[in-house]
Amino acid sequence: MVRPLPLLALTVSLATLACWALTPHAQADDRPNVLFILADDQAPDTIGAYGNDVCDTPNLDRLAREGMLFRQAHHQGAWVGAVCLPSRTMIMTGRTVWHIPDPRAGRKPRPGRPPYVSPIDPANTVPDQPQFTMPALFNRAGFSTMRTCKRGNSYEAANALFTVRHDQSNYGPGSENGSEWHGERVLDFLKEREASGASDPFLVFFGFTHPHDPRTGPPDLVAKYGADNEGPAAEPDPDAPALPRNWLPAHPFPHGHPELRDEVAVQGVMEKRDPATVRNETGRNYACIENIDDEVGRVLAQLEEMGELDNTYIFYTADHGIAVGAHGLMGKQNLYEHSWRVPYLVRGPGIEPGLRSDALIYLLDTLPTLCELAGIEIPESVEGRSFAPVLLGESDTHREHVYGVYAGGTRPGMRAIKKDNWKLIEYDVLDGAVRETQLFDLEQNPYEFLAEHHDPEVIAVTGHEPKRFQRNLAGDPAHAEKRAEMEELLRTEMERLHDPFPLSPHP
Repeated sequence: MVRPLPLLALTVSLATLACWALTPHAQADDRPNVLFILADDQAPDTIGAYGNDVCDTPNLDRLAREGMLFRQAHHQGAWVGAVCLPSRTMIMTGRTVWHIPDPRAGRKPRPGRPPYVSPIDPANTVPDQPQFTMPALFNRAGFSTMRTCKRGNSYEAANALFTVRHDQSNYGPGSENGSEWHGERVLDFLKEREASGASDPFLVFFGFTHPHDPRTGPPDLVAKYGADNEGPAAEPDPDAPALPRNWLPAHPFPHGHPELRDEVAVQGVMEKRDPATVRNETGRNYACIENIDDEVGRVLAQLEEMGELDNTYIFYTADHGIAVGAHGLMGKQNLYEHSWRVPYLVRGPGIEPGLRSDALIYLLDTLPTLCELAGIEIPESVEGRSFAPVLLGESDTHREHVYGVYAGGTRPGMRAIKKDNWKLIEYDVLDGAVRETQLFDLEQNPYEFLAEHHDPEVIAVTGHEPKRFQRNLAGDPAHAEKRAEMEELLRTEMERLHDPFPLSPHP
């Protein structure tokens, strides 16, 4: 739960926000800076502050210790296998998943492939409006804007509007082809500001390519986690991280996206899900994340040296989570907690240190939140909701429920709804050949254990035996009423969000 700020501190925070909103740009040096940090493919449980006691993340843990950690942050979903594309577009626009522009629409098809048909219905979305995206809004408000991030799979019309821009997809281990490259771009920007005496506030979009595969981390860190960038040995390295508690040798049924790259073509993994492979890939994942943490630490130190740290809102999150062996999956094209949820840490003025929030938020709520904190008017095109009241201790809650979609394979695909620790996932894939329903009580079953996790052979490998009640409850007559309630809530939310692919009736 979020503890409210003392009355005096809350009054000061609100007065400060009002002052920022009314301050002319000539006095913009009084307004806060924004450092928005985005990892690619990172599940929350890879960070120490979220309970991981193997992966070293001291700088991310510092953000959690000195700010607020969100335990229930989600991306809203995707209609394409490259989940990062709609996710990053939602971050930039603050719009919902079926109302964002599709940059792939209208492209010439690749040789031998049919023309791309966008799932986005133009009748349901606004025209492409880059003037209402993150960099455009902050540019007009008098902020210096800078971006460094991977190339591609994001909203190019918005990316082009950053005043300073660097693009490079870095999957390597070194200073010129790894996470350090992006860190150096941010440090250069900050040092140039310091040297020039700039007093205007800044917005820095600090994006990474890792820990997306190929997870070619620095050799010393890869070795630290008992891993090998070339692939695993026949037997797991004893220093490699343990298997996920919810590991399976295969997913119980087809996930509905045949030949999905993330499930069949990840370097060092391919279609293997054996313990040696998954533990090796987990070690590589941790090596990449610790490398990101190092770069975050360097930037925090620079802000501190400049005297800007305490006047900067720092956001750390990821475009989506990732499975890396959980539930027999490797990618992010699913709606289990490890892939639907994202880490979300915020530090800055008026945020009480050490808070933990269970407020339900979306990544698409980021833009209106940044606008409110910076005193920028939120455009009418934005559908997200600012959770600044949660950050400033005015509220414990944000949304009553959250909706998730994956429709990047065979459609309709997967849908999820979560409310009050209950979660429903519906599968309607492979032209109706697979119709599955999962119902989880996340308070009792946070790892979403299935019947397959109770198999003695699986228990012998993971060393973890689920409790009898930790299972899919969709077929349990005792929970039929809850299932019906969640199904109706999902249908209502699909209609509200203009989801174009209704689920088939239950057989």
